[in-house]
Amino acid sequence: MSGGVDSSVALRLLQEEGHDDLTAFYLKIWLEDELHYLGDCPWEEDLAYARAVCDAAGVPLEVVPLQRQYWDRVVSYTIAELKDGRTPSPDIFCNQRVKFGAFFEEVGEDFDRVATGHYARTEEADGLHWLKKGVDPVKDQTYFLCYLDQAQLARCVFPLGALPKNEVRALAERYGLPNSARPDSQGICFLGKISYNDFVRHHLGEKPGDIIRRETGEKLGEHRGFWFHTVGQRRGLGLAQGPWFVSGKDVEENIVYVSHADELPEASRSEYRIGEPHWISAPPGEGSLQVKLRHSEQVYDCELSGPGPGDAVVRLADADAGIAAGQFTVFYKGDVCLGAAPILG
Repeated sequence: MSGGVDSSVALRLLQEEGHDDLTAFYLKIWLEDELHYLGDCPWEEDLAYARAVCDAAGVPLEVVPLQRQYWDRVVSYTIAELKDGRTPSPDIFCNQRVKFGAFFEEVGEDFDRVATGHYARTEEADGLHWLKKGVDPVKDQTYFLCYLDQAQLARCVFPLGALPKNEVRALAERYGLPNSARPDSQGICFLGKISYNDFVRHHLGEKPGDIIRRETGEKLGEHRGFWFHTVGQRRGLGLAQGPWFVSGKDVEENIVYVSHADELPEASRSEYRIGEPHWISAPPGEGSLQVKLRHSEQVYDCELSGPGPGDAVVRLADADAGIAAGQFTVFYKGDVCLGAAPILG
C-alpha cells in the first residue's frame, strides 16, 4: 500500500474476489528523514491515506522500514551511475531489489502471494510464468518490472492489469476511497517531493562546464554538472532560441552537447550495444521483437544480434534521439515482456 489510488483499488478488488486473509504493508523507503531540509516530507501523508483505506476495509496495515536496504540496493547505484555519466533506472531496481526483493526477505515468506497496484498481468504457460503488458497502454508498467525473475513473478498478483486507468478511478469513487481524487505520484520512486536536482547536488555537488552545440562546436552556455543532464532532455537547459535537446556528454571534459530540434534527425540513432540481458522466462526465439527505451507508449520494432554481452547489438526500425548509456532497453514480443538489458553505448 502506497497511499495512492492504485494500490487502494487493488486491495478492494482482492476483497471482492473473496480474499479474506489479507494484510497490507506500507514500505517506508523515503529519504526525507535524512534529507528533510531539501523539501516537504510526504510519507506521513501517504501513510495516513493508507491507514484510512485499510481501516475502512477492515484490513490490518503494517509499516516495514526498508530505508537501509533501499540505500544499499537502489540509491547508491543511482548516484554511481550519475557520477559516471550514465542514465540510471532506479525504479527498475526498486521493484526487483526492494518491493519484490528486500520485502520478500523481511516478511514476504509468510505469505503465499503478494499483490501490488502495478498495471501489468501475469500468465502461467509451458511451466513458466510470463509477464504481460497491462491493457492500458499509457499506464502499462512492465518497463519497471522487467528485471523480475521466475520466483518473484510466481508470487505476484496484479489486480489492475486488465483495467484502464479511468475505470480504476471510477472504482475508487464507487468504493468511497478517501484518496479517490488524489493525483498520481510522479518522478523517481524514492524522492517523494524532494527536488531531483537538489538530491543530485547534495550527493555530487556542482561542477560547472560548457554547453556546446554538437553540430557546430559553438558554446551556447554553461551547466552546473553533467550529472544534472541526460541524453534526450529538453527542459532545464536555460538556452534561448530553442527547443534544444541534450544529444551527448563528454564526462572527461565535462561537456554537455546539445542539438536544436531541427537537428535531431542527425543526432538520432537506431543502433546500440547492450550488456548481458536478463530474460524473465526464456530467451526470445526467432521472429520479430519490439523494445521500449523508456516508460512510455513508444514501442520500436527491432532486431537483436551479436554473440554475447557487450557485443550484442540492437537495431531499431526507427531512430531515437534519447538513447543513453545506462538506461535499459526492455524487450517485448507482442504483449509479453521478455526481459531487459542495460545500454552500453
